[in-house]
Amino acid sequence: MRTFWKHLIIVNNEKYREAVQITKLVVVVAVVVVKVVVVVAVVVVKVVVVVVVVVVVVVVVVVVVVAVVGLLLVVVVVVVVVVVVVVVVVRVISNSSSSSSYKSSSSSSSSSSSSSCCCSSVVVVAIVVVRVVVIIVVVEVAAAVVVEVVVVVVVVVAVVVVVVVVVGLVVVVAVVVGLIDLCYFYRRHYKTKLQ
Repeated sequence: MRTFWKHLIIVNNEKYREAVQITKLVVVVAVVVVKVVVVVAVVVVKVVVVVVVVVVVVVVVVVVVVAVVGLLLVVVVVVVVVVVVVVVVVRVISNSSSSSSYKSSSSSSSSSSSSSCCCSSVVVVAIVVVRVVVIIVVVEVAAAVVVEVVVVVVVVVAVVVVVVVVVGLVVVVAVVVGLIDLCYFYRRHYKTKLQ
């Protein structure tokens, strides 16, 4: 009878030790899982913050550059048009005043020269306006291309972040499953040892 109770006590002690070992292992698994999840979350948050900051900076820079270039081009167009109009008016006035002092025989030649001068001035104005419009169109197209590139970069970074998060979750799940399997392995090992 004493041998039976002694054997029962030994078995109970072994079961208690097995329970303690499994509890310790489960606690270790939980700590490791929590640490991995925290590390993955911190990395994801840092990546998202960096991406958002870069996108905001790029968009602000593009908007400011487009606005400044657009304003400068508008100012240039206005100044060029004003200067050309002033030059044309001055030439017309000077030609009209000089033609009034000529003789009646030379009036036709002076009027034709003034008209040709006006035509050439109008052509110059048209050429300048066309060039400025072309520059504005080119700048707007470049700005649109930059915005599209920024959008593509944002999409690529978002896809990379999602892939990193998914891979991190898969790794965490694999670690948890592996540790749980390890727990069951030790449990089977202790049961086999007890038997």
